[in-house]
Amino acid sequence: VIGAAFGKIITSLVSDMIMPPIGLLLGKLDFSNLYINLSGQPYASLSAAKAAGASTINYGIFINTVIDFIIVVFVIFLLIQQVNKLRRQPEVSSAVPTTKECPYCLSVIPIKAVRCPHCTSELKTL
Repeated sequence: VIGAAFGKIITSLVSDMIMPPIGLLLGKLDFSNLYINLSGQPYASLSAAKAAGASTINYGIFINTVIDFIIVVFVIFLLIQQVNKLRRQPEVSSAVPTTKECPYCLSVIPIKAVRCPHCTSELKTL
């Protein structure tokens, strides 16, 4: 039920809010009336062609549907991304360290080293 309501909201958003400004920018073009007439007879609009029973390819409605789909996918992507951030727990590092810092030259060396390979200083063993 919520999904259907959300779909109606997205359809209205695309049809009533997004496509009119795009159509205005493209010279007052109404995407929902874009079609290819397959019958060969001229019709003033898509609704007139449908009323006459003419075969049409309604690519304008398809463009609106694709934009609906892109918006829904984007919203779902954002929702899943936020859920994954909430579910991700910080990693607790419980591993034993394998390196240490040489007190003389500050180089990183193995934890069991008795002599620094960089400055050759003798190190105190633990």
